[in-house]
Amino acid sequence: MAETTPAEDPVAEVLAELAGLEDPKIREVNERHGDDHGVNLGRLRALAKRLKTQQELARGLWRTGDTAARLLALLVCRPKAFERDELDAMLREARTPKVHDWLVNYVVKKNPHREELRLAWFADPDPVVASAGWALTAERVAKKPEGLDLSALLDVIEAEMKDAPERLQWAMNTCLAQIGIEHAGHRARAVGIGERLEVLKDYPTSPGCTSPFAPVWINEMVRRRDGA
Repeated sequence: MAETTPAEDPVAEVLAELAGLEDPKIREVNERHGDDHGVNLGRLRALAKRLKTQQELARGLWRTGDTAARLLALLVCRPKAFERDELDAMLREARTPKVHDWLVNYVVKKNPHREELRLAWFADPDPVVASAGWALTAERVAKKPEGLDLSALLDVIEAEMKDAPERLQWAMNTCLAQIGIEHAGHRARAVGIGERLEVLKDYPTSPGCTSPFAPVWINEMVRRRDGA
């Protein structure tokens, strides 16, 4: 009688496939930006498309702690299936920029607990966690501003953005720009704050891309929208 073969471990299978996609040159570039993986994102997305949505696989990949595995997990998960505390724990574990960014944008923004997480993270003493709260606030400024005190947000940005840690500063700057772009009544103040603080004024910008310096960003987006 043939011996029964144990079921394959789907997480181990995927990790092996990710290992085969590892490119030392890509890792070298990514590590300069704080992302410790060497998988081409186009190939990662192709793998996710083949795997399709698999929530339990996503959870298993996340638990490995491997950056490429976590990025893949965020592509194959079911965003609405996560509980609030689960997402809070995941965010606090997500220390590399790309994992943090994808978790907020691909998962938390589509989750029913996003508003309570926004409020909890916004005032968190950890600046990386707080940056997620500001990123969610920037989205609300643009898409669902009802109930937000935009003047109070500008007060905080004016007082704290200049000396904020990099990732938090970037998220606050995005919120500043969204206030200026989407809310004409606050535009002059938003532009003025950006001009005085000069945050990201000298940020290198590729040809054809808009500078993240808030006054330039605001004026360019308004110009495009108005067809000027």
